[in-house]
Amino acid sequence: MTDDGSPPTESDRSEAPSGPVGPHASAHASAGVSGSGPRPVAVFDIDGVVADVRHRLHLLRRQPPDWDGFFRAAADDPPLPEGIALVRTLAADHDLVWLTGRPERSRALTLRWFAAQGLAADDLRMRPDADRSPARIFKTQELVRMSRVRPVDIVVDDDPEVVARLRGRGFPVTLADWLPYEPAMGRAQNREGRT
Repeated sequence: MTDDGSPPTESDRSEAPSGPVGPHASAHASAGVSGSGPRPVAVFDIDGVVADVRHRLHLLRRQPPDWDGFFRAAADDPPLPEGIALVRTLAADHDLVWLTGRPERSRALTLRWFAAQGLAADDLRMRPDADRSPARIFKTQELVRMSRVRPVDIVVDDDPEVVARLRGRGFPVTLADWLPYEPAMGRAQNREGRT
């Protein structure tokens, strides 16, 4: 059974991580190798984890939602101190990967926001512009691909549906709960496949 109670599909089976994941994955991956192995990966979502989206949620409550305005307003997101502190702590011994449901067309704006916060963004993975799959599907597929190459030591996300799905697939996930989860974001991430 999958985390949503349904029988596993062929797609679900292909999403299972094939390599080691979790806190001991890097030790497993480098066992028997002299010297230090590759650094484990810490994967972070952006919205609701390091960026405070509350000032732009009203744009999603409109009918129809103002998606262009919502993503443009991300330039003005205040940083979330709890998320920023966790990123900086983990960056000491992890390589950082940003995995976001933001569309690819918002890459330049997102990179400017990272620079303004003093955050490295060497590996930023964004949703293709035409992709409308739920965040839990998009992010699981990306993490499975990633885990085939590098050990994923921790994933930090604010979306309870993403967290449940990733945990069900064996990924070590921390729920970013420093902001109340907003129903408008849940609809955007998992019903409309927009962020």
